[in-house]
Amino acid sequence: MNKEQLQGKWTQVKGEAKRRWGKLTDDDLTEIKGNYDKLLGKIQERHGESRENIQKWVDSLKN
Repeated sequence: MNKEQLQGKWTQVKGEAKRRWGKLTDDDLTEIKGNYDKLLGKIQERHGESRENIQKWVDSLKN
């Protein structure tokens, strides 16, 4: 999923991110505002997940 697609689907992605990455707060998601790099960074910061795994998860949301 590219940056424009993420921004277009941000509402859906926010809900999925909260379910999958429970440590993300509403404030985190408000700060991210659909920014792909910020999303990856915040998940890495909170969960220690690899960037590659996070990108795969985001890409899986295309469908």
